[in-house]
Amino acid sequence: MSRLRGKPYITYGLLAIMVIVFIIMSLMGGTENGVTLFNFGAKYNPAIRAGDYWRLITPVFIHIGFTHILMNGITLYFIGQYVEQIFGHVRYLIIFLVSGVMGNLASFAFSSNLSAGASTAIFGLFGAFMMLGESFSNNPAIVSMAKTFLLFIVLNIGTDIFVQGIDIAGHIGGLVGGFLIAYLVGVSFAKVSPVKRVIATIMLVVIAVVLFSLGMQGNF
Repeated sequence: MSRLRGKPYITYGLLAIMVIVFIIMSLMGGTENGVTLFNFGAKYNPAIRAGDYWRLITPVFIHIGFTHILMNGITLYFIGQYVEQIFGHVRYLIIFLVSGVMGNLASFAFSSNLSAGASTAIFGLFGAFMMLGESFSNNPAIVSMAKTFLLFIVLNIGTDIFVQGIDIAGHIGGLVGGFLIAYLVGVSFAKVSPVKRVIATIMLVVIAVVLFSLGMQGNF
């Protein structure tokens, strides 16, 4: 049990779910088939407005094509281990899931496209590192890692602008969600300012409500 606690088993579990879903989808119509994507829970605005609110989380485990799951899987494998080690298993899972929901809420509000992928949640993990860099600015190691992730974020957002089919709103929503939820869950090795926790919680709730309201209005 002690050896298991030291392993990033949440990251491994998330990857396993994604691979299993990908295989099943491949056998039942293909991961790039619109009907299959819809049936497995991809983000589809009209369905969410009709009450399929679970589509705000299921897209995190669905991928469109082999390249999609390969790139997201590799990124999650390497980044997820760091975040899980720093925040702990439960906190890490909360950050991942909340970031995914926030990313899909942003996509719901600003994009009409059918979409899926773990990148919303992965950007949330980047956001969690930004929170560490801000909260523990006196720790050179954390600040150095945060700067590295900031560069990675800038490069990815820059790429998103010039590549068609990328859900920029979802990525930014996940990034913001991860940054804010990281304050709320905190870290195991130090205390996070209670004031920052309260402010982050209020901001997270307000942003989620606004995004959901915008999505329900049906502008996209």
